[in-house]
Amino acid sequence: MAEYQLEIKQIVDYPRCRIYRQFIRHLMEDRSIRLSGCSYFFYYIVLCSFANFRTSYRRLEGITYTIYPGEWVCRISDIMSWFRTKYQYQALSILEYLQNQHYISYSKLGRGKLVKFKITSWKKNNVVLDYNAPCQKDTGFFFFPVSEVHELISLEKCSEMDIILDLWMNAIYNDTQVQGSDIGPVVYFRNSTGSPIVSYAELSGRWGNSKSTVGRILKKLADMGYLTLIPFPGRHGSVIYLNNYLSTMFSISDVMIDKEEVAMALNIRISISDSNSMEKETGITEEQLCVPDDESSVSKPNIKAIIGKVAKILSVQGLPCCECPKSKYKLYRLSDDCKSKVFNYELSIECEETGLRYRFELRLVLLQRNVKSEEETP
Repeated sequence: MAEYQLEIKQIVDYPRCRIYRQFIRHLMEDRSIRLSGCSYFFYYIVLCSFANFRTSYRRLEGITYTIYPGEWVCRISDIMSWFRTKYQYQALSILEYLQNQHYISYSKLGRGKLVKFKITSWKKNNVVLDYNAPCQKDTGFFFFPVSEVHELISLEKCSEMDIILDLWMNAIYNDTQVQGSDIGPVVYFRNSTGSPIVSYAELSGRWGNSKSTVGRILKKLADMGYLTLIPFPGRHGSVIYLNNYLSTMFSISDVMIDKEEVAMALNIRISISDSNSMEKETGITEEQLCVPDDESSVSKPNIKAIIGKVAKILSVQGLPCCECPKSKYKLYRLSDDCKSKVFNYELSIECEETGLRYRFELRLVLLQRNVKSEEETP
């Protein structure tokens, strides 16, 4: 039997995003996420999640209705529940607004108790199936065009729910065009820079909220477990990684995000702690380290601190030896480029208990006196 190795990549230039109905149902049930302001993006996504892929039939109020692809028939009370509106006229005003923007068309049936709506661009973005069968509303997925995301978030001030959907639909995983996407699913707004770093000022202009409101919402979503927010000092900005994205989109295990690993992938300076605090942060003792004692532009205390950071990153990635107190860390000098102030090392991690040995290559770039930026490559 032939064996294959599977590698999953998400292409940044793909014009549509796959949206799972189960994820939308989870958002609808999460009452801690606010819909204050205008949440037309969320309302439209909810309607899309109920649309049919194939022709089916539904019996309501004693009458059987034929529902074609891109359509759905439901009670007005259902829409009020989906949109979290208290009164019927509020739900109908949302439908009216989306119809005026040419996203949907709708009509009232059953003396105003029922609503039949149709997604205008459904056939353009989703495959229409010829055969007739019931369409599940809480499983499967549908495709949504990225171009409509930019249109919908520009209609009004974005709510917390709109912001979650915007981040989700702009997430990229393992694409060589986007820095840091190999570490985890990172939010990238397709600005042709290849860098996922974004400032609160940019997000403020995108979502129509103040910078303080943007910061508060992102912190709230991070505390709720929807995302991992990695801010960097100075004018760098922040990087946003989505939690539970891989398990939802690809049915694979989610990954842990480490700030220092992201900093190295994006070539952002990270601070180096002194040797005394290294043992407290990483648990690595002086006895576990073997560092060459020669003259170098990289001082011995900084080398030790760098090894501590690398061990911490590898531990997060699942290397068990970096958590073992019996592991030994040995560093060897390789060729250097003194003109460019680039210093190359080989790091060997050996575990006396298991006999396992791992080898890595470290490249250190001297930025300025006493400030280092490191990159670790297996």
